[in-house]
Amino acid sequence: MIYVLYDILRSWLLDTWAYDLFKVLEEIQFRTLAAAGLSFGIVVFFGRRVINKLISLKIGDAGETDAELLREHAASKANVPTMGGVLICGAIFISTFLLADIRVNLVYLGLFVLVWLSVVGGADDYLKLTASRRGTGRQGLYSWEKLVFQLGIGLIAGFFVYRYGAQYEGGVEVDSLAHVLNLPFQRTYVPTTKFPSEGLVYLSLPVFAGLSMLMIAGMSNAVNITDGMDGLAAGSSAIVSFALVLLALVAGQLGAAQYLYVPYVPFADELAVMGGAMLGACLGFLWWNCKPAQVFMGDTGSLALGGMIGYIAIVTRQEIVVLVMSGVFLLEIFSVVLQVGWFKYTRIKTGTGRRIFRIAPYHHHLHQGGWAENQVVARLWLVTILLTVLALATLKLR
Repeated sequence: MIYVLYDILRSWLLDTWAYDLFKVLEEIQFRTLAAAGLSFGIVVFFGRRVINKLISLKIGDAGETDAELLREHAASKANVPTMGGVLICGAIFISTFLLADIRVNLVYLGLFVLVWLSVVGGADDYLKLTASRRGTGRQGLYSWEKLVFQLGIGLIAGFFVYRYGAQYEGGVEVDSLAHVLNLPFQRTYVPTTKFPSEGLVYLSLPVFAGLSMLMIAGMSNAVNITDGMDGLAAGSSAIVSFALVLLALVAGQLGAAQYLYVPYVPFADELAVMGGAMLGACLGFLWWNCKPAQVFMGDTGSLALGGMIGYIAIVTRQEIVVLVMSGVFLLEIFSVVLQVGWFKYTRIKTGTGRRIFRIAPYHHHLHQGGWAENQVVARLWLVTILLTVLALATLKLR
């Protein structure tokens, strides 16, 4: 909104001293950094107030689990307030709304995805965490209900990104690289020219929407599964968010996209502001969530953060690059899928269910193997950093 007001008043400001003061808003890099700083400040400043409010509402982790190996770990987290994701999502929304160009369709669609998933996660958290106080009723949303909402917003986002991600003149699409399938080591432009390479695969609307649905829902669940140790999900999301800023800046600037031979997506650079807000919010949340955590993000934050990672990946056409840098998230969710699948399979075959890991998700397997919680978190952060560097390096290998 601040940027939009500046843009509206630009012609008037040109004749005043105020123009020199505000013209820095024209720089997308400045607005991205400002969004990160503002988001960080919001979370840190309002963190104590929100934590106290959640405690007064008794919205805290009950420390209960069905897994015997996790009971001691869960008991140590008992009564720590959760739903701290309202801090993260609130800071991202406010910072993006103030500093991004909200007239860009991709921006307010991103805000819509953020709000949708935070509301779904918030409803799930609230039902779970107030069940004992209510004495009866739902113990959170059913898994299929959450999945329907996640797939639904992925499908909606995919449809509108397909429609608004390309550039049109006179109703005719003039830049269809916004719909290209971006493969590793593939050049999307002929070297030293602005012409698209031959042999590119252009996605139809149904395929694009289906890919968006899987990416947003999958990443939303992956970050949610990872949120099981103090600082793990927030720190890993911060690292990935930093990389998303770079991907958005490259995708949204024609010269940079052609230089690196990646798809150019008009106005995608405005999502760098949202990525910066995500980075700042996650770092600010670590202020309260580092061990020993004073608050957990809950599904309110984790579902929204994962969904936003998937959304920006879809818009920038960098799904594979983002999946590589999100390797820790994928390891976590696949460890659960493998554990459950193998247990059910062996129970049917032998009558006794067997496990691949000591316990899933994988971070708990490492913890039960003798690693201290802070070692698990720090080492998985390092893995995320290395994967992010590797993923970004592939942009130059084309």
